[in-house]
Amino acid sequence: MGEFDDLISANKTFADDFGLGGFDGVAHAGVAIVTCMDSRIDPLSMLGLKAGDAKIFRNPGGRITNAALEALVLGVHLLNVNRILVIPHTRCAMASSSQSELREKVGASAGQDASWQHFHVVSDQVAALAEDIRAVTSHPLIPDSVKVGGFIYDVDTGLLDQKF
Repeated sequence: MGEFDDLISANKTFADDFGLGGFDGVAHAGVAIVTCMDSRIDPLSMLGLKAGDAKIFRNPGGRITNAALEALVLGVHLLNVNRILVIPHTRCAMASSSQSELREKVGASAGQDASWQHFHVVSDQVAALAEDIRAVTSHPLIPDSVKVGGFIYDVDTGLLDQKF
């Protein structure tokens, strides 16, 4: 159990000043963000938002997967979302490695064959972002009234570059 003691201790400190109890769970700024799981990304702070303002969905590469679409549909219809930002980032492992390179690295780390594992690698981030924006805007349960933007986050400057 000691492997998590530092995090449990930090959680107790967090809970001492916890102010979100009883929160309704909707996106108060009407924002949903789909971005990468990369720890260099702080989705709320980079947009000047705070806890409770946005729904955040993270995955490797910040791609629009079936699970991301499910989250966005729920956000739009049940959680006050009226703006969606899709935000991959610079220097992403999903955009700088091939499928075979990732399988090889993971296999070496795992000590077993990973050639069967699929990774959502991206050879062209802008083209992939365009594809992802089309997936969101063409979804039958996401109305045209929802604004959808595609951005690339620069992990070295903290700036967003709007592409779509």
